[in-house]
Amino acid sequence: MSFEKEFTAPAFSPISGKVSWASPSNIALVKYWGKYGQQFPQNPSLSFTLSNCLTTTALAFAPKEGQNGFSFSFRFEGEEAPAFHPKMEAFFERIVDYCPYLLNHELTIESSNSFPHSSGIASSASSMSALALALLSIEQQAGGLTDPAQFNKKASFLARLGSGSAARSIQGPMMSWGETTAIAGSSQAFGSMIQESIHPVFTTYQDTILIIDKGQKKVSSTLGHQLMENHPYAKTRFEQAHQHVERLLHIMAEGNLDDFMSLVELEALTLHALMMASNPYFVLMQPNTLAVLNKLWDFRADTKLPLCFTLDAGANVHLLYPETHKAAILSFIKTELVSLCENGQYIEDQVGTGAKKL
Repeated sequence: MSFEKEFTAPAFSPISGKVSWASPSNIALVKYWGKYGQQFPQNPSLSFTLSNCLTTTALAFAPKEGQNGFSFSFRFEGEEAPAFHPKMEAFFERIVDYCPYLLNHELTIESSNSFPHSSGIASSASSMSALALALLSIEQQAGGLTDPAQFNKKASFLARLGSGSAARSIQGPMMSWGETTAIAGSSQAFGSMIQESIHPVFTTYQDTILIIDKGQKKVSSTLGHQLMENHPYAKTRFEQAHQHVERLLHIMAEGNLDDFMSLVELEALTLHALMMASNPYFVLMQPNTLAVLNKLWDFRADTKLPLCFTLDAGANVHLLYPETHKAAILSFIKTELVSLCENGQYIEDQVGTGAKKL
């Protein structure tokens, strides 16, 4: 797929300035697992955009001498972070054809998270989307990208080249990524805000994230995606994901909470089953992850309240529920589940509307 004509910036003289963006993480309801080529997904996905799990990135830019390579410094949480440099260098290499001004600007990047990095809360989604938005602000300040829709489209396109799931963090409350007949205009190359009818109950959905293990994941998402290349169940999974996207959109238009909970939990467990059935295999859930799930199922059976879970590629648990039941469910979380979290840590979040320029 070639997007040079649509997304390449026109030439302009180097400029100076500073910009800051806050971009959220997102939580996939239908998971993308497996990719090909330049960060294209093997199957479509649907996600809630979050509100409080944010990466804030400040970018200062100024003209630089010469055209040889990229010139940037990076600080994370106020500290020099050389471990991030190779990933950022690779990201710049991927996007330079669409943002040639990277070569004649010196960049000073400072980033911070409102949640633990590399613990299964899609920190790469929030961080790479925030960086993509900040870089595009250079182009915008030079007089380009005046159409907000095109700005968001290119931001999602660039963010995807840093982290696939970052394509879904630009807007909200619900995003798709990957071509599917269920969504007009869906694309492998960028995320799209869901325009289909969604029942109002889902626009204020809550996501309480239980931090079971805030250490770095045992296996990176990059490796996890690679393991799908020769996975014995890959073809069936990709077909299932297409079916689940279509089914979930129908469920969410109806506002059917029982079917929503069933499909979302199936998707979460399917993701972890794929990891356990890969070669090499990985078990990413911790004992306390399973303890949370069992307590949740018992609570739901006893109270009939619409509380369900989803999981990313890690041990932490996202608890999803309607805002109207927030008081009762938070009481359950605090009395029964917080003791299973690392240092009692959890994050109260909810569906959000996407990234914001500060």
